[in-house]
Amino acid sequence: MRRYSALPNGGRQETLADRAHRYRGVVLVILAPLALVSLVLLLMPRSPAGTMGGARRSGPAGADRYAVIFDAGSSGSRVHVFRFDANLDLVRIGSEIELFVQIKPGLSHYANDPREAAESLVSLLDDAKRVVPAELRDQTPVRVGATAGLRNLGAQKSEAILQAVTINYLLGNLGKTYADTVGVVDLGGGSVQMAYAIAEKDAEKAPKPSDGEDAYVKKLFLKGTTYYLYVHSYLHYGLLAARAEVLKAGNGNGYSNCMLEGFQGQYKYGDNSFEASASPSGASYSKCKDDAVKALKVDEACTHMKCSFGGIWNGGGGAGQNNLFVASFFFDRAAEAGFVNANAPVAKVKPSDFRQAAERACSLSVKNAEATFPGVQKDNIPYICMDLVYQYTLLVHGFGVDPDHEMTLVKKVPYSGAYVEAAWPLGSAIEVASSS
Repeated sequence: MRRYSALPNGGRQETLADRAHRYRGVVLVILAPLALVSLVLLLMPRSPAGTMGGARRSGPAGADRYAVIFDAGSSGSRVHVFRFDANLDLVRIGSEIELFVQIKPGLSHYANDPREAAESLVSLLDDAKRVVPAELRDQTPVRVGATAGLRNLGAQKSEAILQAVTINYLLGNLGKTYADTVGVVDLGGGSVQMAYAIAEKDAEKAPKPSDGEDAYVKKLFLKGTTYYLYVHSYLHYGLLAARAEVLKAGNGNGYSNCMLEGFQGQYKYGDNSFEASASPSGASYSKCKDDAVKALKVDEACTHMKCSFGGIWNGGGGAGQNNLFVASFFFDRAAEAGFVNANAPVAKVKPSDFRQAAERACSLSVKNAEATFPGVQKDNIPYICMDLVYQYTLLVHGFGVDPDHEMTLVKKVPYSGAYVEAAWPLGSAIEVASSS
């Protein structure tokens, strides 16, 4: 049963105890962050009987619908309010695509005071109530997601699903066949996510997950159409985590083939440190690539028909994966390496662009790299060869993308005369609005 709540319609003055009870989901965030699922926390009183997971109640003829999404992060909390017309197209709220308000500090600041944590979100709720018409508040869904320091792997997978929904929505692809949609590869720091729509017949062939693992396929109903979305979150293979994996894979001689000439030191990730000193002759593109391939475990036994790497089923490939949008660290490193405009919202690239940039970077010393790549933060300079090699290897050897296949690097997506961030809050709003 779908769980969501409605925006309060006002009434008597609430006591602090009332508010704390109404925000009891936030208490769970504070007391048990590692067990948090980032979607559908019950923050407010339940809607009247019949609205929980059932058909949407009738509102005024021709009325728009709204969705309120809270992003409760560790460093700050935010509210997003989206307005949709009868066709589930975004309608501006005033002059903006969405109402967006943020406050600081975040929920982690109130770790010892759950009541104060609940109280901190009241002003954001008041901002949302100001733009949602009173007659629509009792049927307006509200969701909250926890990000940043309160997030876990399950939440990252949910975020990957919603980001894929968001990008396809902004491109006008929802409501069409799965072959008209785009796939999304989001390279974060700790994990990388792949999400794309697949045919129903392929979804039926999805391997059964092992105990404790999430299913490979999620069924979604969006803008009147049912989609089967393959999604997998590869833990330890985000850019920063992958540095540790590549260093472990190639440190047999006490140095790394991926580190720039002149660098001596260790790489710290989590609670562990890894030898990251360069060889006397500096980095080697070909040897670094071999280490990256080894780190990805591309030769691990595959028991699920088609696999990506590490023995993970890849969803079967097909038309839904042909048009790829790649995001986050892919965009950052491409901009820093100079082969895309850092100020552009989107750019067309090929995996081979990452290879060419990597070959150039691996030939440099730390000193020369600082001059060649002025946009790279100083702490990242010694790893620029490794990062670019890994990104190329992940795409080509990990996900099986042809080196000359054109992809879209995305930071923001153009929509209705504006640029909208390809982020999970809009995806969550679309999903709940489609289902309500």
